[in-house]
Amino acid sequence: MDNRADVREFLTSRRAKISPEELGLPAGTNRRVAGLRRSEVATLAGVSVEYYIRLERGAIGGASPEILDAIAKALRLDDAERAHLFDLAHAASPVARPPKRRSSKSWAPHTSLQWALDAVTSGPAFVRNGRMDLLAVNSLARAFYKDAYDMPGQPPNLARFTFLDERGRDFHADWDSAADVVVSILRTEAGRDPHNKELHDLVGELSTRSQEFRRRWSSHNVRHHGAGFKTFRHPIVGEMTIAYEGLEMAAEPGLTLTIYTAEPGSPSEQALRLLASWAATEYAQHPGQQQPGKQPAG
Repeated sequence: MDNRADVREFLTSRRAKISPEELGLPAGTNRRVAGLRRSEVATLAGVSVEYYIRLERGAIGGASPEILDAIAKALRLDDAERAHLFDLAHAASPVARPPKRRSSKSWAPHTSLQWALDAVTSGPAFVRNGRMDLLAVNSLARAFYKDAYDMPGQPPNLARFTFLDERGRDFHADWDSAADVVVSILRTEAGRDPHNKELHDLVGELSTRSQEFRRRWSSHNVRHHGAGFKTFRHPIVGEMTIAYEGLEMAAEPGLTLTIYTAEPGSPSEQALRLLASWAATEYAQHPGQQQPGKQPAG
């Protein structure tokens, strides 16, 4: 799949973010583009203008790691953006092989993974892919994302829930920030795995149905999403501030194990305990709604 457009738009958007003044360059009065000129990026990177123009037009597959690193420094890319640039170059290489990604429809957690998830009893724990499908969860994560599980289609998808379900807006205390994170995760995954048909289908669906998604997708922002805090408004237990840790799974490339926790003794920890109690009661009253550990995910 040709990724020239993604390369062009990413480099152009990063160049537009840097003002000449930031680098001590004269701003001038006859600039026709936002940010730096191509010639200025080329000079900063130590390459010819003609060569940089070819790169920005998408001919990035043959660029060496040293050239890519110089471009990243010239454009002041952060770690996530630099990794994305290298991913785009790798995908454009004629000898590159797409990373192996299992279909979310056929993947199911092996028994020991589900045991590990179920062993986490004080917070939601789940496995997702770069497309943001929930592939395996413990009971508390199933209760935490209960509304996402109510949406049509399997497996449940957090991007679809955020942009296409009104409950997704209520669920995030800061919806705009949450939406930015979702799109940056999808954009990062698209750079890593540009041949992923399921991902392209999801992006097409979201772009068609959500103007908010289209606007964010066109900005080409990427990020590493490993740890931090989020505030949610859960429909059962109310508002809680959650710490999250995301761990890349070495045995399953492309999958992330995420665990949510709350500060000990805080109202948010009490809310998680209340949610766990609600989930246990809900499963007991509705035996047909099996707990996550009793059924394959995806």
